[in-house]
Amino acid sequence: MTGIQVILNGKIVEANEGQSVGAFLLEQGTRITRNTRFKQKPRGMFCGIGLCFDCLITINGIPNQRACVTSVEEGMAIDTQEGAGSIR
Repeated sequence: MTGIQVILNGKIVEANEGQSVGAFLLEQGTRITRNTRFKQKPRGMFCGIGLCFDCLITINGIPNQRACVTSVEEGMAIDTQEGAGSIR
């Protein structure tokens, strides 16, 4: 796989082209992708196939993107999310 650069929580890091954002996050040691809106409970990768919506994350300023079914792209900005997230 070819290495590409993405931005994870403000830091430039290398990812493998073609891997999912979820796989990339696990590879980076990021287990929690967001906290729930009301009780601030931690959530992360659970089903890995896009059904449970536990892996929601902010990608390129757009909140509530599923990390497990989104592929990393060169220059992509990936941020862990608080609650429902906010558009930047």
